[in-house]
Amino acid sequence: MPSLAVAVTDGMPFFELAIPCHIFGFDRIQTPPDWYDLRVCAIGTDGAGPARTGPWFRADTPYGAAELVTADTVLVPGSADVHGDPPEELVTALREAHRRGARLVSLCSGAFTLAATGLLDGRTAATHWMYAALLAERYPAVTVDPSVLYVDHGDVLTGAGSTAAVDVCLHLVREDFGTETANSLARQLVAPAHRPGGQAQYIETPLPERRDDSLAPVLQWAAERLRQPLTVADLARRAHTSPRTLVRRFHAATGTTPMQWLQTQRIGRARELLEGSDLPVERVAELAGLGTAANLRRHFTRVVGVPPIDYRRSYRAARTA
Repeated sequence: MPSLAVAVTDGMPFFELAIPCHIFGFDRIQTPPDWYDLRVCAIGTDGAGPARTGPWFRADTPYGAAELVTADTVLVPGSADVHGDPPEELVTALREAHRRGARLVSLCSGAFTLAATGLLDGRTAATHWMYAALLAERYPAVTVDPSVLYVDHGDVLTGAGSTAAVDVCLHLVREDFGTETANSLARQLVAPAHRPGGQAQYIETPLPERRDDSLAPVLQWAAERLRQPLTVADLARRAHTSPRTLVRRFHAATGTTPMQWLQTQRIGRARELLEGSDLPVERVAELAGLGTAANLRRHFTRVVGVPPIDYRRSYRAARTA
């Protein structure tokens, strides 16, 4: 059986720990006879008893760093503190496990722990979209992609936020036991075998922070006229300035260009219409200021990661689940 170690540290989030334990645990039904040899390994508890996972649970396990180092696959479910440093014992054990040929996998904020080992330097990594900017700031040698569900480099994998742990675990099963086993397990979990798109479809896109109050009326005016074919010249006239000056002030206030800002707002408007109405895609495109259905599909899929119809279907399925 392939050995799989799940690293548990004091204060680790419970949800991301529960998912791999449920999927890879011994009590799974209809799994191959050579299923994973799962070991939950408590590390960095300073001998103070079982590791705490969340405020209510403790991981009472006989396994520790020694079993983690020798495992075929090592999962790091989450970080106890994304602003602090992980236990040095865990960092050392992960480096040694990787040196011995183990596959390392992080779930959600566990990417911070993998980044601390240096094994993500020069690579692309995923984490929860809410932590993406912080991960990039703390570990500038890592290229953080906040839009995907997971990134697989073969020897190192990083997964996105929370329920993306299910996607990562199913991916591991697919790699180790084949598509049929992974699909069967997905049905048992009542989960999609392949979730369309990435976590870009869940990222909130509010209006950028306005550091230049003089532009606020222009932004509000434009936001109320998204369906109109606005140009930089239109915005400049509204702001009583030249187009060049507007572009400079706009970038200082929003961190982007006027046309990019308009596109973001139009995609946001399309999301609202897809979520809250039964309007056909053609009408959504018109009301959002994206013109045709084809134009909506192209830009929406590029930004959100899934086509408009799939986004509406997924949103409503989640609402009725």
